Amino acid sequence: MKKVAIAATAAFLVSGPALAGPDEDNLIINDEQQMVTETAAPAHLENVKTIYSGWRFRTDETQALQLDDFDNPAMIFVDQAMDLFNTVDGSEGKSCASCHEGPEQFAGLSATMPKVMNGKLTTMEDFINGHRAEAMGAEPWKWSGADMQAMVALIGLQSRGMPMNVAIDGEAAPYWEQGKEMYYTRYGQLELSCANCHEDNYGMMIRADHLSQGQINGFPTYRLKQAKLISRHNRFRGCIRDTRAHTFAEGSDEFRALELYVASRSNGLSVETPAVRQ
Repeated sequence: MKKVAIAATAAFLVSGPALAGPDEDNLIINDEQQMVTETAAPAHLENVKTIYSGWRFRTDETQALQLDDFDNPAMIFVDQAMDLFNTVDGSEGKSCASCHEGPEQFAGLSATMPKVMNGKLTTMEDFINGHRAEAMGAEPWKWSGADMQAMVALIGLQSRGMPMNVAIDGEAAPYWEQGKEMYYTRYGQLELSCANCHEDNYGMMIRADHLSQGQINGFPTYRLKQAKLISRHNRFRGCIRDTRAHTFAEGSDEFRALELYVASRSNGLSVETPAVRQ
């Protein structure tokens, strides 16, 4: 059985022609905002010396969609989130705008998420639903629902261009260690870990896709194949499912820890939210 799994894994990874690493294009948004898409790896990474944005692994056509906000299909959802920001909801008769002058107040927040708040590892989705419950008396949004991911994108946009700077020490340390263990754990019939694809084989083809390092500094990202914003946990779930394993739920403690670890691998890259991927 193990030999079969290894053979399947090999076929899975080399099903397309091998390619060189990421291209050398520069990401400058709206002809004015330079993104850092390549930088020295954070000190905690042992097997990677340089980190690259997923943008560097996409086709020229997909890359071009992120160069101008008028061409970026994700900005439609950002506009929708701006309407939601001003919409009264819940038993308290409040909107986000009732407490915050504008989303600009959240500049820098996404660059540091997830983080430990009140003793709990908190993602942006947790942060939003917490405010909806406490300040608005409103029902929580679904994790990968359109309203939730639109709002995550709107808040993330306020940090665009800022370097990812996720804390991994102090109260965050045990969650980070849990996420790291998950990253290197082999799952499913194919016996693949996150590292097998995104650390050992980035730059290669997997079926029809060019493997990136799996950085999440651009999430939520607009995926052309699904024509909508995709959450980080949605991609985690999809990747584990592709190993032919039972996966964890979006919003689970396991995926929160994995998000912290993977986000820390992006430290130093620019926040690109909302990015465009294939």
